[in-house]
Amino acid sequence: MTADNHTEPQPLVLVADDEPDVLGAVVPFLERSGFRVLPASDGLLALDEIHRHRPDVCVLDVLMPGADGRQVLRRLRQEENWVPVLLLTQVGEGVERAMALEEGADDYLNKPFDPHELVARIRAVLRRTRNDGPPLATAPVLVSSFGLRVDRVGRRAWLGQRELVITPKGFTLLEYLMVHKDELIERSRLLEVLWGFEEAVGTRAVDSRVAELRRVLGEDAAEPRWIATVQGRGYRFVGEVRGEDGQSRI
Repeated sequence: MTADNHTEPQPLVLVADDEPDVLGAVVPFLERSGFRVLPASDGLLALDEIHRHRPDVCVLDVLMPGADGRQVLRRLRQEENWVPVLLLTQVGEGVERAMALEEGADDYLNKPFDPHELVARIRAVLRRTRNDGPPLATAPVLVSSFGLRVDRVGRRAWLGQRELVITPKGFTLLEYLMVHKDELIERSRLLEVLWGFEEAVGTRAVDSRVAELRRVLGEDAAEPRWIATVQGRGYRFVGEVRGEDGQSRI
């Protein structure tokens, strides 16, 4: 009788946070959820552990001694280390969220957070970053099917040779959906991405922005090329997406 020894190894997750209570709660929860975990109490220790153990994903607090989460992220990207990074940010800090995504974070989660949500985010990040090379989160240009091209640095978009006129929030929505392609993104999540917790707006505002994008793209909601509606839940980007360095132009 032979045993199957080809089971997938458990993903290795580095969690860096200077709050002992956070590490004390998160580390055992992630271990119970099927991950191996490397804890770190500050950013410099996190960098050392990343270089030594090469984790599959990193969870970094933005406020840590030595080096904060964003400094660690910048150091990794400068080294062309594309390990997926999820940043733990402070609730309501819209600037922190925007800078986290611009600097190459794969996702972020506001503190305080539900550990089940952290597990879901880690698994989603791992699913979409399995390929080698820079992840979509760090690509200056995103290219999709049917000639859709998004310049994340210049904040411009084209469909074929036609430049699209998109509002700033509409652009942010399109960019976020493309980076998180194939994922169901809840309306509440998109609301947080676009408006944060600072403004009292409802989920209909998200639907209005999606309707704006569909008008600009000339998309039929019943037969979507790019943005599909998941009834009662949110939206999913269904087009293919690849990242480019921004040097070439189609």
